[in-house]
Amino acid sequence: MDHYHTWFDLKPGTKDAEFARAMARYMDYLKQKGLIEGWRLTRRKLGFGPRELGEFHIVMETKDLAQLDAAFNHVAARREPVESVHFGVNSKVQNLKIALYRDFPDAVRHEGEEKF
Repeated sequence: MDHYHTWFDLKPGTKDAEFARAMARYMDYLKQKGLIEGWRLTRRKLGFGPRELGEFHIVMETKDLAQLDAAFNHVAARREPVESVHFGVNSKVQNLKIALYRDFPDAVRHEGEEKF
């Protein structure tokens, strides 16, 4: 499983609960299309955490990079109906940071013949 992480802050004037509903619409749309396996929206608690990562965090789970690439291609087309649900969240965030992680150890990992 690959985990696509985004950390960000909301733009001034954005209502947190309204944003959470918009994010649910967007992520549920991607999941219903089979473009992601799951997702989670979290918020920094009690101010704990590096300020530069932002107050909010989303992780999207995909089976593999092919599924993630399909999701990117679908959203990058900028066509309805995904354009509206993407705009509903993308237009409300700032200070975006992104990372890609994978489950470890990898399911294909073989031990005993490594050269490093």
